[in-house]
Amino acid sequence: MKNLISSLLLLTIIVSCNKETKVAETTDTATGYSTTAPANEVVEAAVPFNKVEWTPEEASKMLGKQNNDTLYVTNFFATWCGPCVKEIPHFKAKMAEMKDQKVKFTFVSLDERSDWDEVVPKFVEKFQLSPNVVLLDGSKITPDFFPKNFKQWDGGAIPFTLMRKGDKTDETLGSMSEEMLTEKLNSFN
Repeated sequence: MKNLISSLLLLTIIVSCNKETKVAETTDTATGYSTTAPANEVVEAAVPFNKVEWTPEEASKMLGKQNNDTLYVTNFFATWCGPCVKEIPHFKAKMAEMKDQKVKFTFVSLDERSDWDEVVPKFVEKFQLSPNVVLLDGSKITPDFFPKNFKQWDGGAIPFTLMRKGDKTDETLGSMSEEMLTEKLNSFN
């Protein structure tokens, strides 16, 4: 009996010391990004980038006053812009926090048209912003676009964020900290 208990105890120790975590590696064929996670953990797949281009006229319409109680947050960025990239996690956190509220986040990429097929999709999928990104071709923007749509921004620098709810607007040129973004969003409540 002693031998049986000793054998079972030894077997239990060997099995638990030998326990390996099974790992699953997933590679997104579209982006080439590889993700490794424990096999029992669910990994959220990146939503494929759906290329949506705004003309300057469409952008003006979307940036204009909307007759509803939704807060529109429009961020102009480029994939090569360090300050733009730095603030994206703050926007992502607020998007998750405010997902059940009447808020619409839109990221307008001002990248060169030559980057629209490779650079922008990889960037957008990496940051999981696909449903919220539109493309705006800067070469089609006329000089009157900026004064027609913004009080402060002349298009000379990014990031730039426009927040609009009804008649109230807020314009921010430059990267925002998480605290600053929170404060500005809360000012619309």
